[in-house]
Amino acid sequence: MKNIQDSLNQLGNREGFQKRWDEMRNLVLSNPDVRAFIREHEDELTNDMVEKSMNKLYEYATQTKTCDECPSLESCRNLIGGHVPRLFIQGKRIDVSYEPCRKKLLHEEKDRLRKLIHASHVPKEIVNATFSNLYIDEYVTEARIEAIEKAKNFVDNYKKGIHNKGLYLYGEFGVGKTYLLGAIANGLSEDGISSHIVYWPEFLRELKGSFAENTFNQKIDALKEVPILMIDDIGAETMSAWARDDVLGPVLQYRMHENLPTFFTSNFNWKELEHHFTYTQRGEEERVKGKRIMERVRNLTTPVEMDGKNRRE
Repeated sequence: MKNIQDSLNQLGNREGFQKRWDEMRNLVLSNPDVRAFIREHEDELTNDMVEKSMNKLYEYATQTKTCDECPSLESCRNLIGGHVPRLFIQGKRIDVSYEPCRKKLLHEEKDRLRKLIHASHVPKEIVNATFSNLYIDEYVTEARIEAIEKAKNFVDNYKKGIHNKGLYLYGEFGVGKTYLLGAIANGLSEDGISSHIVYWPEFLRELKGSFAENTFNQKIDALKEVPILMIDDIGAETMSAWARDDVLGPVLQYRMHENLPTFFTSNFNWKELEHHFTYTQRGEEERVKGKRIMERVRNLTTPVEMDGKNRRE
């Protein structure tokens, strides 16, 4: 014979369980979303099906159905983060499925667009730049407005299938040339157009190390073939015949023949850049080669000066 105290404890547990079950059942059946689902499917549901599905209905009722109560995707309190529950009928029971929430879908879309923008040695804020965030204040100038308008026009035209020349953005330090490249890249990514922003001095240093890794040709081909190439800070590199004739020259030649838009930023205007390409690190003067590379730059771009306050100060 069982101990009387054990029997009383089991009875108490059953009573406690029944109380919790009744509370859960009341919470579920008073939930407006559950009630709406039952009304919508009243021709398919029976009381027995609802009772047998109470655990699933409770799972559904105790989670959020929209993103309104979540301050961020990371703080989602649902069973599966970034997903909202949906009720459906499966056989003789009601079950729960999960779909990505609005914030999850937005995050995935932003991630997809971000992956279209390849960046080599470029700050994160540049990759996230947008036209709506361009810094315009009391220091704004006509040249800056013109540069922004030409950049937006390029994006709008490219989306329509009109491939204009790229821009050669030149001016002093910190006036927003590189940020404008990022805004162009993001504007194009919205239509699934891939681009590659490369900080030229650091890329050349990386390229020298790629011989040992046997990835030199792969890196060069990526620059040749990407739909939109953006070379940041051209002219800031240490000038060498190798960088000019074996790296930049073939890339620009290919893009010129294939009519692939190419952008540059520089502290030099065209005349100053040609001077930079004419004299190598060793002091050798190679005017013909300097002019040849500049002909490709001129063929690919329209020069646009940017001025304004140095935002880095």
